[in-house]
Amino acid sequence: MILIKNGLIKPISGPDIPGGQVLLDGGKIVAVGKTVDAPADAQVIDAQGGIVAPGFVEGHCHIGLDEEAIGFEGADYNESTDPVTPHMRGIDGLNPMDEALFDACSHGVTTAVTGPGSANVVGGTFLAVKLWGKRVDNMVVKDPVAMKIAFGENPKRCYGGNNKKAPITRMGTAALLREVLQKSKEYMEELDAWEKDPEGCKKPKFDAKLHAMLPVMRGEIPLKSHAHRADDIFTSLRIAKEFGVGITLDHCTEGHLIADELSKEGRPCLVGPTFGSKSKFELKNKCWDTPRVLAENGVKIAIITDAPVIPLKYLPLCAGLAIKAGLPEEEAWKAVTLHPAEIAGIGDRVGSLAPGKDADVVVYKGNPLTDVQYETLVTIIDGKIVYQA
Repeated sequence: MILIKNGLIKPISGPDIPGGQVLLDGGKIVAVGKTVDAPADAQVIDAQGGIVAPGFVEGHCHIGLDEEAIGFEGADYNESTDPVTPHMRGIDGLNPMDEALFDACSHGVTTAVTGPGSANVVGGTFLAVKLWGKRVDNMVVKDPVAMKIAFGENPKRCYGGNNKKAPITRMGTAALLREVLQKSKEYMEELDAWEKDPEGCKKPKFDAKLHAMLPVMRGEIPLKSHAHRADDIFTSLRIAKEFGVGITLDHCTEGHLIADELSKEGRPCLVGPTFGSKSKFELKNKCWDTPRVLAENGVKIAIITDAPVIPLKYLPLCAGLAIKAGLPEEEAWKAVTLHPAEIAGIGDRVGSLAPGKDADVVVYKGNPLTDVQYETLVTIIDGKIVYQA
């Protein structure tokens, strides 16, 4: 067992506990409170008055698939040979040895939702992983989490222009997505009919792409929509409604311009990467006001890095810049812990400090969201100390 004591406990799902304690047993949190009943032989970590918080959760990135410092050999996040590749699986491109994973957990990020990029209209599945381990199979929290889709400039740039291959326009992107959704619906209906009546119905011929879309069509996972511009956001919502499937709005760069409309939709928004330059036209309205305005309109938000666009270790810095732009600090904490966990469907395991949840706990000297000179003292993932200053 591990006892963490003498810290400002931030459960996230409840009020802060000054001078509190957290007890870990194996890979789970056992108790959180002002005092806890710990055995005499528990390993003790003295937080020295620092903050004790759940590990940060990144809601959208490409860590492990777009690796640090090795160029083409580490670029395993866009299968840009076909604009529709739902049968790609992020787990098959993730390298746990990517140095970015350790950099992230040494700054308090313990879980990431990662997967394919945005070159394709349909790119494949995202998964949630812990950021420590040698074998990705043992690091998985949930797989799949969502099916990546993309709107706007990226699919057009990848397949249009000199390639003269769809999509060249936003109309083409929408049409390709509708086509695969309609085919997937029909495939699902034929498969369901055969399973109910194998003698009276013909089993559909196996199709890897359409089979990969079944969890989306059955409501088991949502579409994960790369959309920056307001019109692209609305197109993604329009198509999701047409087919009755779930969707999250990722990047949502112009979300602050349409917050009143998004508040009616009840869909979560994963905002970012906001730090850095406006590298393309559809980012022209990028600003740090977006998280605040969306939150003020009742939209559930997560703040994301889109790593390696922003190195994942700077996730708390991004939350801090949102605070500077007016987002309340407690909302910012939720936007990089509990909210992305809930959006990914893993809120029962990570994102807050509560009995029964995974023992992913970080001890800080200073406040990682408001103090650029903060220091990570200890990072614990699944009850194991994976970093210690």
